[in-house]
Amino acid sequence: MNPILLLITELNTQNLWDGEIELKRNEYLKVKGSIDTNCYLVISGSLRIFVLDEFEEHTIRFGYKNNLIAALDSFLNEKPSDLYIQALKKTTLKVISKTKLMNLIWASSQNIKTWNIILEDFVLQQMERERDILTISPLERYNRVLKRSPQLFQEIPNKYIASYLRMTPETLSRIKKS
Repeated sequence: MNPILLLITELNTQNLWDGEIELKRNEYLKVKGSIDTNCYLVISGSLRIFVLDEFEEHTIRFGYKNNLIAALDSFLNEKPSDLYIQALKKTTLKVISKTKLMNLIWASSQNIKTWNIILEDFVLQQMERERDILTISPLERYNRVLKRSPQLFQEIPNKYIASYLRMTPETLSRIKKS
């Protein structure tokens, strides 16, 4: 079974969620400079995680139904983060504090193993994405993301997908047409 689904099932079975949050379209869950040590389960809607430099926004990750999402740097080190998390449409999230989540994880060797698999998968995904951005063409980046996450193209507006793929919206549009 998918390790994230295993963790979500365990959280649901033990009823450990701290509650639910509803975000309106374009509302922020987290802004630059804030600390957020919570972990969130997307029940409905979609979000993006991005950073902002002086010229543009750079989308790093997305979250949609049944995804766990967090400002991972802030979650891990409990310090302010440069990340923004923004709802792209009306979004409902379940929330759990780091303390509760980590207590669940440390409660059994199976939970520790599941958590380690989740973190390893995340690191490998990030490394693959960085390698793609640095070494392969826009068309190849598009095809790899389409193969890996076809749902992305139903859930996320093209301008944010283009940002994620490090291309202009016009380039993405041309690639999708070809």
